[in-house]
Amino acid sequence: MNIEQIYRDAGAYLQGHFLLSSGNHSEFYLQSAKVLEDPILAGRLADELARVIAQNGVEFDSVCSPALGGILAGYELARAAKKRFIFTERVDKVMSLRRGFEVKKGEKFIICEDIITTGGSALESAKIIESLGGEVVAFAALANRGFCSLKNIKTERKNECKLPFDKPLFALGNFEFEIYTPDECPLCKGGSVAVKPGSRGN
Repeated sequence: MNIEQIYRDAGAYLQGHFLLSSGNHSEFYLQSAKVLEDPILAGRLADELARVIAQNGVEFDSVCSPALGGILAGYELARAAKKRFIFTERVDKVMSLRRGFEVKKGEKFIICEDIITTGGSALESAKIIESLGGEVVAFAALANRGFCSLKNIKTERKNECKLPFDKPLFALGNFEFEIYTPDECPLCKGGSVAVKPGSRGN
């Protein structure tokens, strides 16, 4: 499965000048919503992700995703794996578990995102699950932005990755884009203005 071509075909592989959730800038952006708007395609991607996870022998009971971006990917993964699905969401900028969702003691979770960049939101969700007595056994995403190392694709972990060293991360593809601080951004120096394509705070 060529995940890069799938994003390109869906018009989800964007080029321009983007303001990321981290506050940094990039010339490229993956807009997963454009991929996941097709339920058949979303199902195919989740089926493949579930297959990769099963192939690596990871056993789990449920899937949890941080809202908003991870919900569709996580729900589809849960469907493909025939597991329960819940999500966390921000309340006054603090990640929380609401809507009557519960975590059983010892319940094994995969935290699923659409895109893993540094893994900050996924880690926040994992900490909530663990604080309620659950166990996070792995992380998963449709695509990885090249900061965190993958279990199923040869990649290198970079200092910016926030995910724990002892939990595997699975994804269908790895994308390595240059990311710049606003002070060092060559696109800003060229006179263009960064735009926020969607996600947290927009």
